[in-house]
Amino acid sequence: MLIAFSVAPTETPTADAEMSEAVAEAVRVVRASGLPHETNAMFTLVEGEWDEVMEVVKHATEAVLAVSPRVSLVLKADIRPGYSGQLRGKVASLEKHLSEDAAALTVDETTQN
Repeated sequence: MLIAFSVAPTETPTADAEMSEAVAEAVRVVRASGLPHETNAMFTLVEGEWDEVMEVVKHATEAVLAVSPRVSLVLKADIRPGYSGQLRGKVASLEKHLSEDAAALTVDETTQN
């Protein structure tokens, strides 16, 4: 399964505290898990079996709770038993279609000239 999640403090200990410091603690948990993962500007994606992925999300949330009395957690899951490698596979499939579009445009431009 793939999980896209975002965990962040809704309160920080001081007015000048950075939310990114707390989020970094969550990302450290994900990296230490050894599961395939990717972090972007909005979410962290983790791939694995249900129990192991949910355990990572739980520990990442607890890491943020350690520095904030209140935490926001957003989850999105793609549950597809029997499949792995989808963290990269889904993007590769998308890129294949986009490259086909680019090739078709190149052919159209060549035939019009």
